[in-house]
Amino acid sequence: MNSLSPFLALLLPLLAAGGEKDLLKGGMGQWEAFGRAEWKVRDGVLEGGQGGDPKRSGVLVSKETFLDFDLRFEYLIDEHGKYNSGVYFRRAKAKEDRKGPSYQLNLGRGEAGEFVGLFLDRWLDKGDDEDRFRKPREWNEVRLLVVGSRIRAWLNGELIVDHLDPDPRPDLARAGTIALQTYGAEGHAGWVKFRKMRIRKIP
Repeated sequence: MNSLSPFLALLLPLLAAGGEKDLLKGGMGQWEAFGRAEWKVRDGVLEGGQGGDPKRSGVLVSKETFLDFDLRFEYLIDEHGKYNSGVYFRRAKAKEDRKGPSYQLNLGRGEAGEFVGLFLDRWLDKGDDEDRFRKPREWNEVRLLVVGSRIRAWLNGELIVDHLDPDPRPDLARAGTIALQTYGAEGHAGWVKFRKMRIRKIP
């Protein structure tokens, strides 16, 4: 048994990872851009922005689809003006298959009602609506756990969203893409950065 210990020591971290996938590995290869926003990956950091033009909004959409998953990442966001970002999920690939808005973990900066919380066509869970857990001008850690109709999110280790959808639309109960947003409002253009973005599918 002792002779297996070195082998197990190498194997256990791989088992613990549970098929975790780095969504930024290979740069933009796992994503497709829609809209007029600018997206680039450099040194493991994905940056989305509008190049100074608030009309250049857009989304960056994963080529792969996910149903139940555990997504972890860090983000850093522009701290002036009414600018926000967000992570859409269970978003149908084909536009005609979308029967309405997709779930979105809003990544705001705490002002003008743009906090970190769960949004659909309305706030499902206002999460960190008092902006207590977000770190301004610093990298923030996010975990998004979606299993069945239950959606949970943590911001810097604090559980901020725990929502059970009692009657999800059929298109929101199926596998869909992950989509990252950059959006300006009231004439303001901004930027958002992501890093350490990893996802694990849950069987």
